Amino acid sequence: MRFEFKLAFRYLTTGRKERFISLIGLISILGVAIGVMALIVVLAVMSGFDRELKDKIVGSFAHITVESEAGIADYGALAETIKSVPMVEAVSPYIQGQVLISAYDKLFPVAVRGIEPDTEKNISKLREYITKGDFDGLKDDACVIGSELAYSFGLGIGDTLSVYSPLFSKDKAHLAVAAVFNSGMYDYDSGLIFVNIGTAQRLFGMGGAIAGAAVKLSDLDAADSVKLNIHRKLGFNYKVMSWMDRNRNFFAALQLEKVTMFIILALIVLVACFNIISTLIVMVVQKTRDIGILRTIGATRKSVRRAFMLVGLLIGGSGILAGTGLGVLLCLLLKKYQFVKLPADIYYIQTLPVYLKLWPDIICIVSSALLIIFLSTIYPAARAARVVPAEALRYE
Repeated sequence: MRFEFKLAFRYLTTGRKERFISLIGLISILGVAIGVMALIVVLAVMSGFDRELKDKIVGSFAHITVESEAGIADYGALAETIKSVPMVEAVSPYIQGQVLISAYDKLFPVAVRGIEPDTEKNISKLREYITKGDFDGLKDDACVIGSELAYSFGLGIGDTLSVYSPLFSKDKAHLAVAAVFNSGMYDYDSGLIFVNIGTAQRLFGMGGAIAGAAVKLSDLDAADSVKLNIHRKLGFNYKVMSWMDRNRNFFAALQLEKVTMFIILALIVLVACFNIISTLIVMVVQKTRDIGILRTIGATRKSVRRAFMLVGLLIGGSGILAGTGLGVLLCLLLKKYQFVKLPADIYYIQTLPVYLKLWPDIICIVSSALLIIFLSTIYPAARAARVVPAEALRYE
């Protein structure tokens, strides 16, 4: 292969008369580089969205929820049964329902989630999301509200809001704001409040029962298998759902969008490869005499074909290398300086998330680009290999 490499480098460093070929080669390199860079940045952003949203959704709620339509009266026995399942780290009771809240002549529907503060800290990241007040202040007749909700109503720590549950209670409950949380998810921060589980039981008329149990796992991705194990132990009287079940359509849509963007942007690399094909065809035409001489002095068709394929691979490989470097650099700049802001009410998050994944993102991008470039070199190299020495040197 030493001969083929030397010949490929010789043809890449053309002389003055063949600067046009060098220009086409440079354009091909730039085209591949732009395509690879765009693919890396877009897929890094898509992976960042996937990771960020997954972290926020799971951080605000449980990995698995166990519910019963009739309510759960004996929570202690249920918790012990769930804890006996492998990979279950913690269990906490909860009650959730819809209410109307009012403050300063404003009325708004929100979701109320009743929790046990001592055990909830082992399930979700609610304590970490607190920006004002004290999470431990979530006693009876107190609540924790989202930052967007606090802003909309002009509420601060110690202010009181009225809660009305039309289905279960005719009287309003008055709750004092004990803390404000900011999860970064607009829907949660604007439409969810947390109360003590005793307060939720009174609001929804549940007596001493609870609606369900929130479960945290040691392995987030094992949620589906653990869900089945819990279901087998508890039977059909309970509804067991994982975070994947609750958000399956959402994350499936994100994955489909990621694949679609990969296919669309891969067309940029494909277009750049047409430049590589044209470069090699022009080079074959201009080097016909040289190919004839090489064949005369003993070069085989296979050697000629390899040499021209190496020329194309070197052009494409240079573009891939440059595009990968630029793409990674741009991703690091976006991640560090976060100079692209997003409307939180549309995208759920406030800055453009970036998450570089060597596998499968970068490796798939580089592999796909190399495959496209390799395929684009086959026809020009085969054409060069078919040059007949007698025909090439007839008029020399």
